Amino acid sequence: MIPILSSSAMREADAKASQSRGVDALVSLAGTAVALCAQRLLDRCYGARVAVIAGPGLNGRDGRVAARRLRARGAHVNVLEWDHLPQALLGYDLVIDAAFGLGCSRPFIAPTVEHTTPVLAVDLPSGVDADSGTCLGSPMLATATVALGALKPANFIGPSAELEGELFFAGLGIVADFADGLMDDRDLSTLINLKRTDNKWGYAVQALVGSSLMPGAAELVLRGALAGGASMIRLESLGEVATQVALPPEAVHVTDPTVDPRCRAVVAGPGLGVQAPTWLRERLASAHCPVVLDADGLDRALIDDLSPRDGSWVLTPHEGEFARLTGGPLGANRLEDVRALAAATGCVVLLKGPTTIIASPSGTTRVVTSGTPALATAGSGDVLAGLIAGTIARGHAPLEAAALAAHLHGRAGTRLAPYSGASDLIPKVRDLLIELEQFGRLRNSPRTTTIVRCR
Repeated sequence: MIPILSSSAMREADAKASQSRGVDALVSLAGTAVALCAQRLLDRCYGARVAVIAGPGLNGRDGRVAARRLRARGAHVNVLEWDHLPQALLGYDLVIDAAFGLGCSRPFIAPTVEHTTPVLAVDLPSGVDADSGTCLGSPMLATATVALGALKPANFIGPSAELEGELFFAGLGIVADFADGLMDDRDLSTLINLKRTDNKWGYAVQALVGSSLMPGAAELVLRGALAGGASMIRLESLGEVATQVALPPEAVHVTDPTVDPRCRAVVAGPGLGVQAPTWLRERLASAHCPVVLDADGLDRALIDDLSPRDGSWVLTPHEGEFARLTGGPLGANRLEDVRALAAATGCVVLLKGPTTIIASPSGTTRVVTSGTPALATAGSGDVLAGLIAGTIARGHAPLEAAALAAHLHGRAGTRLAPYSGASDLIPKVRDLLIELEQFGRLRNSPRTTTIVRCR
């Protein structure tokens, strides 16, 4: 994972690193990382015209170091003080915004830049609150942002997320211990978990999904669970579904309204319709394993009455279902909204969206940005619910299972052809898992690129 820290936690980490290694050494490394990112945005460094907006703090010092590095490579660099800026920056091949990053607490009115000129923001676009993503003044629209030490909440939430452009990350060896993080392709290696002693009951999942009106949900959930590692699936539906869709032959149909104690996880809700809360209540009351609740199963009264409030249940709402659970729409700070619902219900909450946010009742948070518009299709959430259940059955704790499954689900979406359906996700998931088993990694590199590692 790539660490995500609040502004106060980042300042504390900076202070500790500065005490042990020296401020000058850290600034030199950070400035070098900025210069490397700048070179990626330039067609050529030699002869390039670069403007660096330098602020009064560490961000400004990072920018000045980057300016020296770029000059050494033959660039013509003009360092501009943040409080003596012209209204417009014209004639440059690149603008580096190093005025205010983490420490912005005042409105910043950025100069205008020609629309063809790339802008590199250092840590965050200046004029952005690092914790909420709100804008103070009028920040620049960045072509790319290089986050230093750790990512910040503003990289994912609020208006600032639309201002940062491509996101680079330079760890600099600053953050050693952290609770919250952005999921990375390297995390997926833990999904491959095969043992010689495995048996069919070792990773069994009970599925309470599908109805005669929505039989397709059952097929998608079941196939998702099998792709996620379920070794057996016991299926109960509201009405007949087997004659309407091609259910996996591995599914065992049951009519007993209790959860088999041998099952390692339950997935419930998709395709059940309005009867879901009443129908599920008797069945989930007998569950003594983690439960994944999605779609029609997302009923607040059901959750409040039956959830053990120990983080073993996973709720997977989209924005509309989230509002139904909380009684109101999402606010500007989605991280805090998800954490609040997780704390109130005692469940892991996964809020689906272009940026997926997962939080435990204790507030530990995972962020997933691997999703693509290809996932905005009916049934993709059913596949995800099954994937999470299968991943839990394989032994992953609910928070980690939800985060791993969401990242895998998103990466599978990147390999879909245009206008694919949700059922097309399953073979892509299998392809990814084969790559992980054979090579220990995925062929494609992660979207967030590590530029500098401190040895």
